Amino acid sequence: MSSHTEGSTKAIFYALGANGGIAVAKFAAAIFTGSGAMLAEAIHSLADCTNQVFLLLGLKEAKRPPTASHPMGYGRVVYFWAMMVALLLFFLGGAFSVMEGIERLKHAEPLKNPVVALAVLGISVVLEAFSLYGAMKEINKISGGKSFFTWFRETRQSELMVVAGEDIAALAGLAVAFVAVVLAVATGNPVWDAVGSIVVGVLLMIVAFFVTREVKAMITGESAAPEVNDAIKAHIEAHPHVESVINLITLQWGEQLMIAVQAKMRRQESDLALVHAINEVEESIQQTWPQAKWCFFEPDIEAGKD
Repeated sequence: MSSHTEGSTKAIFYALGANGGIAVAKFAAAIFTGSGAMLAEAIHSLADCTNQVFLLLGLKEAKRPPTASHPMGYGRVVYFWAMMVALLLFFLGGAFSVMEGIERLKHAEPLKNPVVALAVLGISVVLEAFSLYGAMKEINKISGGKSFFTWFRETRQSELMVVAGEDIAALAGLAVAFVAVVLAVATGNPVWDAVGSIVVGVLLMIVAFFVTREVKAMITGESAAPEVNDAIKAHIEAHPHVESVINLITLQWGEQLMIAVQAKMRRQESDLALVHAINEVEESIQQTWPQAKWCFFEPDIEAGKD
């Protein structure tokens, strides 16, 4: 297992453990207090647990060996499961919370035992912060000093991106739910609790939208991260057998990478020598980037030149 996959798996297990405990506590508190915002948070945590199971299934399926019908393997299946997670986050988490909030607006009821709800929310913040810390720790190992938002836009690790997005949404949702319960108690108006549920739902749908947008790009087919693309081109051009790179295409295939190179080679003594030179270039690429499982090399001349 590669270090990147190990990091993603660790982050997913952090999140699964935290959200499992949080979901149980929230459901108990929602039943005990009658809080709509708390119920919305409980549904959100349950959806997160399901999401993390999906991500683990995706990572496991991605390791299946290539077959005749899937000659490049199953690496990109992780993007399918990440999209499933984004849809669940939007509908089961966000849309349900909004619907629950609207229902509570129509039939507002005073909260029971709000102290219990606040205590559970406080504990949930600690557990969710632990999960986010685990995800950010793994992200910092691979981000190369980029800001989180830059990394989020450029990363090709859908599973780690989804976990981080979920954790951020969860912490923000917990803050909203906490404020909603406090306002409902302080004012004696249960409408604040319903409003909190709606705000939590909208927040989840916004996060789900951004996650979906990034995963869609991965499913469509994205190159390697910009800095990896630039480094591969520089590496090829620095090779003594290569005069210049005419065209370079990289395609992220889950954890693995496909590279297609069109380059002008330096003159060789024979066709056999040219083949050996190309093999040397390909081997050097795959030694430097072990994730580059496929490397297709085409020697050519630049248009208009001999």
